[in-house]
Amino acid sequence: MCLYAKVLGETPVGLNGAGVIVEVDLERGLPGFEIVGLPDMAIRESRERVRTALKNSGFPFPQNRITVNLAPANLRKDGSGLDLPIAIGILVSLGVLPQAKVQNKVFIGELSLEGAIREVSGVLPMVLEARQQGIPDVFIPYGNGEEGCLVDTVSVFTPRHLKELVSHLLQPCLEPLPHKELQLSETEQSDLDFADVHGQKVVKRALEIAAAGGHNILLVGSPGSGKTMLARRLPTILPPMTKEEALEVTKIYSIAGLLNNKAQLINQRPFRSPHHTITLSALIGGGTVPVPGEVTLSHNGVLFLDEFPEFSRAAIEVLRQPLEDHFVMISRIHGSYVFPASFLLCCAENPCPCGYLGDEVKQCACRPADIERYQRKISGPLSDRIDLQVHVPRVEYKDLRAKEEEETSAQIRTRVCAARNIQLKRLRSLGVYCNAAMNHRQVERFCKLDPTGNALLEDAFCKLGLSARSYDRILKVARTIADLAGSANILPSHIAEAIQLRTQQNQ
Repeated sequence: MCLYAKVLGETPVGLNGAGVIVEVDLERGLPGFEIVGLPDMAIRESRERVRTALKNSGFPFPQNRITVNLAPANLRKDGSGLDLPIAIGILVSLGVLPQAKVQNKVFIGELSLEGAIREVSGVLPMVLEARQQGIPDVFIPYGNGEEGCLVDTVSVFTPRHLKELVSHLLQPCLEPLPHKELQLSETEQSDLDFADVHGQKVVKRALEIAAAGGHNILLVGSPGSGKTMLARRLPTILPPMTKEEALEVTKIYSIAGLLNNKAQLINQRPFRSPHHTITLSALIGGGTVPVPGEVTLSHNGVLFLDEFPEFSRAAIEVLRQPLEDHFVMISRIHGSYVFPASFLLCCAENPCPCGYLGDEVKQCACRPADIERYQRKISGPLSDRIDLQVHVPRVEYKDLRAKEEEETSAQIRTRVCAARNIQLKRLRSLGVYCNAAMNHRQVERFCKLDPTGNALLEDAFCKLGLSARSYDRILKVARTIADLAGSANILPSHIAEAIQLRTQQNQ
């Protein structure tokens, strides 16, 4: 009997993994099982899972005082992924396994009462962290194999049961997972397509510009005008994700526990559409141990907020930071967590509480005070951060019955990808990948105007009372319009269209 054992495990911290040294010590005294080192409740409950799993797997359980230390002691550990290293540590301390057999190996997994190794959340970032630490062998649950096979230069094993794992450690019998490249789809197979949308050419144009430059967009129109229908087709014209983006999104969904039982990993841009009753922490992220919210789950994709003014004022205003900084920081007593939040915001709203203000067919029944109160729900600072604000008119009958074929999402996507490639060539060296992400200095460098365009923008700036932020955003949109047209210079027509698309709902 060794009485002391040391085994390596991992715990999720934010969107990354952190190495944990699991120390197990057996000493004489009344039987007891104590876990120290800032464990959460799930880890405290592992005492009963580990005890029963060892017994039902045919292994002895020590009738001693057991102390398990999770180092470093100042790092909060959460989740059930430390069940497996704790069980392995007890077996080493009992002499069932030699210490040398678990050296330089990381164990991750939850144990069932019968000894089966169950999948856990956050395996991908934890395996990546193990690779970063130079660990050659990683053992993860069989159900997390799709994540583990994405990491190269590391031998990843997926035992199904504790007995199988112990047998392998004594006499190798498992084969490591073959490395698999993340497969990206060139085109998204979806029932949604812009070819299904008749009419609404101005709105389609605005969505194309939004997709091409990564610009936030607000759709304003009466009920039934097609706002939601159009917004749900926005992801079909976005450019395909790069492998780096896909891996980043997959890490986020792994931490959030949204990859379990899925045959495929995240290889398409996310589209999140939370209900307007969503809580602040669910939107932005939070909890005692912070987890990603909807803004992070939308990273590299689209966050669609339907019935925008119906969201709580706090939920709306909390979007200001991620829209500007492209990340959210959540501070807790045990530390601060930074979650990425680079998403395209698409919002839809009615022009008034009844929805028919300015409608050509139905008359608005709202009082002026109610309209004003409704429109004030979206503050000026937040409205300023939305590049395109477009009116969605009622669809006419002739458009619905039109025989001419509409442009498909694939056709629009081709133009969007061409514009994005132009932006990448221009901005990649600066660490910027789309026009919407340019800062003020970059706007001044790449968005130069001729005298006619400058005079047009100056006139709009003075007459419409635009802010300095609006000035920059109009220039960014104009730059995107020029890229879509294949123009090296921003022409007055591009400026005019950018101004119109930003101020259309107020006209």
